[in-house]
Amino acid sequence: MSGIKIITDASVARMDGSDGGYGLLRNAAVAIKGDQIEWVGDMSDLAEQYADAPRHTVEGRLVTPALIDCHTHIVHGGNRAREFEMRLEGASYEDVARAGGGIVSTVKATRESNEKVLLSQALTRADALISEGVCVIEVKSGYGLDVETELKMLRVARAIEQLRAVRVVTSFLGAHAVPPEMEADAYIDEVCLPALEAAFEEGLVDAVDGFCEGIAFDTAQISRVFDKAQSLGLPVKLHAEQLSNLGGTRLAAERGALSVDHVEYATNDDAQAVADAGSVAVLLPGAFYTLHETQRPPVASFRAHGVPMAVGTDWNPGSSPMGSLLLAMNMACTLFGLTPAEALTGTTRNAARALGLDDCGAIASGLRADLAIWNVEDPAELSYRIGVNPLYRRIFGGVW
Repeated sequence: MSGIKIITDASVARMDGSDGGYGLLRNAAVAIKGDQIEWVGDMSDLAEQYADAPRHTVEGRLVTPALIDCHTHIVHGGNRAREFEMRLEGASYEDVARAGGGIVSTVKATRESNEKVLLSQALTRADALISEGVCVIEVKSGYGLDVETELKMLRVARAIEQLRAVRVVTSFLGAHAVPPEMEADAYIDEVCLPALEAAFEEGLVDAVDGFCEGIAFDTAQISRVFDKAQSLGLPVKLHAEQLSNLGGTRLAAERGALSVDHVEYATNDDAQAVADAGSVAVLLPGAFYTLHETQRPPVASFRAHGVPMAVGTDWNPGSSPMGSLLLAMNMACTLFGLTPAEALTGTTRNAARALGLDDCGAIASGLRADLAIWNVEDPAELSYRIGVNPLYRRIFGGVW
């Protein structure tokens, strides 16, 4: 049958919430037409209309939706290995930031790097994620803290998907840190908001993010950024309650945010607010691990209130220099207590939801044919193994 390809002899984790979360079908097949999934089901139910379509056996391997990394900072200059040493010598994340390190040190390196250098480095990071079956990567700005560099970062992020078979979703994170040369309120007025407007006019922004924390911006300042975002028709999300509770989660929920990210210090009441808003809680165990944190996100409260939980790498040069989404899944289980089904849901269906995407993240008729084929038999193996990449093949928009 012209234009149809059939994957056969597969174990298919549809990730539709059934069967304990996996929606697992054994001895299954998937029909792909163009860039979309046309049919999925038991091999014995393959319709006569597919009788002449080419078949590709995967010999019992597991097929899942392609993975989605819904929180990264992979466009940046330099690295912060020295600060890693400082923290091991006893300095806290706040100590490093207040000493002129942290985000500000990456800002300096990013400002000094041209687009060609930033793109080359970002492609290397994107390749690492792609090699683990990732088909969608969210990429944030936030290491420029001036109009020119924020735009430069977003242009580089857009360029990634022109050079790789991957989809990039951009988030404007101008409210990431206060540059040393300015006060916070002046920075919001004179740099952050004008940069957002300029980025929007260039078509560089899919969503607007911020960092609501004692070392960054308070809720009143973030509210002004969200006001601008919503006047432009852009959805919002927020780094909230990572190091303390300043009310960022509640603010994000009130604004109908796509997601609240980190949320280690979120409360049960915060979880209720997130549930009421229909937002996603994005868990980022790489930062929790790197910073030696002890306050875990309120997973039990999220479960009790039905808050969808996503999992991301938070790949950045300081607090989470982790380039493996599979490792993030393992850490979400071992450090935060997620089940393997929750971890895989968190890097497929719920990760798509955290980015406002409704055409991927599951295996169902009409969705994009973004798939990962794994050298494993059981979906739990993807979270169980440490430092192992069992990817057999990745399919992006129907293309092997």
